[in-house]
Amino acid sequence: MKYQKILATLTEDFRLSQRFLSNVTTAFDAITRNKLRSGLTSLGIVFGVASVISMLAIGRGAQQEILDQMKLLGTNNIIITPIIEQEEGKVEEDNQKLNEKKKFTPGLTLQDALSIQSMIPGVEYASPEVVLETNALREGLKRSTKLVGVDSNFFHGSGYELEKGSFFSPVHFERSLPVAVIGHSIRTKFFTREDPIGRQIKCGKLWLTVIGVMKERNISKQNIQHLGLRDYNFDIYTPVSTALLRYKNRSLITKRDVQNASREGNSDNSEEQKKVTNYHQIDRLVVRVKDTEQIRSVAEVASRMLQRRHNGVVDFSVTVPEELLKQEQRTKEIFNIVLGAIASISLIVGGIGIMNIMLASVMERTKEIGIRRSVGATRKDIVIQFLSEATTISVTGGFVGIILGFAISIVIEKTAGIITIISLMSVLVSFAISITIGITFGFFPAKRAADQDVIQSLRYE
Repeated sequence: MKYQKILATLTEDFRLSQRFLSNVTTAFDAITRNKLRSGLTSLGIVFGVASVISMLAIGRGAQQEILDQMKLLGTNNIIITPIIEQEEGKVEEDNQKLNEKKKFTPGLTLQDALSIQSMIPGVEYASPEVVLETNALREGLKRSTKLVGVDSNFFHGSGYELEKGSFFSPVHFERSLPVAVIGHSIRTKFFTREDPIGRQIKCGKLWLTVIGVMKERNISKQNIQHLGLRDYNFDIYTPVSTALLRYKNRSLITKRDVQNASREGNSDNSEEQKKVTNYHQIDRLVVRVKDTEQIRSVAEVASRMLQRRHNGVVDFSVTVPEELLKQEQRTKEIFNIVLGAIASISLIVGGIGIMNIMLASVMERTKEIGIRRSVGATRKDIVIQFLSEATTISVTGGFVGIILGFAISIVIEKTAGIITIISLMSVLVSFAISITIGITFGFFPAKRAADQDVIQSLRYE
């Protein structure tokens, strides 16, 4: 008796599955008989899914770009840069009157960095940078480069990695030794056939011994221009004490500076001239904050401290890159939401198109429905048949839309230079949306077909 029940259950399940497959097959036959109409019906889903995938890819690319920019600038950082005074079209008398009214300011100095680090709570370190334009020379090869004087925190706080060698030690800073850590491109140009560690390269007027080589850092031209960065691969790094002692310390007035000033004073100032004077000892100061929530307050305190140290003269700029990037990220997110909403509207329109065509199909096949009902088909069979048609059209459009979305994303990245990242989640979401639309907008026509009176359907012409 038990086995008979099991056999009866299996037989019933097999019969139901056969009936379901028969209904689905009938739906496929209806689609293949009207290929052009089915293809045109699915176009709304195709372009809707393609739009959703491409918009999500653009949004994901923008998010990744922001994260990459944060890595370049460093998290929890405050960047302080000097404002170099520029005077244009001034004759000597006007300059003298202007200078008499100006207060003295020492500019941005190493002492400012030490004061910020030691006196402001929440500051992990303050890393100064001195950037000097110079030329690198070795074995007949020459190119312009930037000599960057840094401290030990510079490499650890900015995510720099060594390819070989070592960073600067405390001895290098204490003794202002002529040593250097070179960028990847400098190594490629000047040390193509030999190990640069222990070799010398002439930077400006001084020979520097290479103790380390940086790993290559890929920075796009867009980030270099947008974020005001350098191409770090072409930089040569030396201890900040070495840069100030052995190269140039703008906070000190030398005999040469007096002579140059004298020659400028004796020159003809009747013509308009442009004069830029950089009196700042350091060119950049990166302040690392321990807690993200304290960034804004630390930036305000640092600004007030520097203003007080510079006799009320605001000859510096305080920037919080993370806040700027977050604002940019919020703007892009709003833009992406708008684009996603527009793409979603096209999906809804595609769903309405499916429902419209399926309603028309129900009207055309009223007699067919009546014949099927008269030979034993139930309302459930009719619902499954028409729902299968709508879902098949929608899913097919979803597959084509996914392929088109990939193609559009690639074209956008190649032509517009916008980073696009297609994730598996966006593909799955788009596919799920196409199935949902097929079921949602196909259910009403299917139910309407199943609810038709059998006698009226058979009489329909």
